[in-house]
Amino acid sequence: MKISLLEPIGVSKEAIESLSRGLLERGHEFVYYDTKTTDVEELKRRSAGCDIVMIANNPYPAEVVESAEALKMLSVAFTGIDHIGVAACRKKDVMICNAAGYSNQTVAELVIGMAVGALRNMVKADTIVRNGGTSAGIGGREICGRTVGIIGLGRIGMMTAKLFQAFGAKVIAYNRSKSEEAEALGIEYKTLEEVLQESDIVSLNLPLNDETRGFLSEDKIALMKKDAAFINCARGPIVDNVALAKALNEDRLGYACIDVFDMEPPIPEDYPLLHARNTLLTPHQAFISEESMLRRAKIVFDNVYAYLDGKPVNVCR
Repeated sequence: MKISLLEPIGVSKEAIESLSRGLLERGHEFVYYDTKTTDVEELKRRSAGCDIVMIANNPYPAEVVESAEALKMLSVAFTGIDHIGVAACRKKDVMICNAAGYSNQTVAELVIGMAVGALRNMVKADTIVRNGGTSAGIGGREICGRTVGIIGLGRIGMMTAKLFQAFGAKVIAYNRSKSEEAEALGIEYKTLEEVLQESDIVSLNLPLNDETRGFLSEDKIALMKKDAAFINCARGPIVDNVALAKALNEDRLGYACIDVFDMEPPIPEDYPLLHARNTLLTPHQAFISEESMLRRAKIVFDNVYAYLDGKPVNVCR
């Protein structure tokens, strides 16, 4: 079979060579492209004749899927698959396997870091010290004793909840289903409205799909406490970000820490959140750490080996 990795996945060339060695030893052809492209025609060229294609978060639209006549399997070095022409894959019976779980710890740790940054006014403090100021009036609040609301208690949401509990926070959650693990940890399930109304910190951890697009609308944002901190390390389009910026600028929300937007960075200069008050913005980096990139690379190659062995894993239904 011809197997191609169409873009870099955050690890060294030596790591790619090590992970792909078994494919060559089995007699398969392996091609690695060390440059990223969003050009549809170039993606078609790179996919031509491939039985298996490996990608990360690079868009892989339906047009490319349809042009790849030999394509049987997509191994995605990412958790979400909303950047892929999923319907086209299903129509062609192309199996999609993702890398769920590789960034649980990494994302959860950034959420915690953002929470500390928000409650301790770290962005403002940095500006103050660079301009000759002092700590007078900067203060802040502790996570300990605060109520944290987790919206979406999947793997990342659960890890985030555990870390907040380690800081001494009370954790409540909104999720479509309940788990024994969460209840054993003392996490209390509530309605979405209750989570938004009661939480001092709200962490969004939902996947992006047709049901969640625009999920956190203007009316739901309005339910949050005036001094609450909202954190989004999930997907930008889940939130009405224009309404979020407006709430911040009108002092109807305390703080927002945002890692994901309605598009991938670079963010246009006129994007409302860039000009909103009390924000900490990062360029979609929550999933990136040395450790997570190595975990991800191993998972995405393991997916291929499992498929070749006739025992596919991490299949997206």
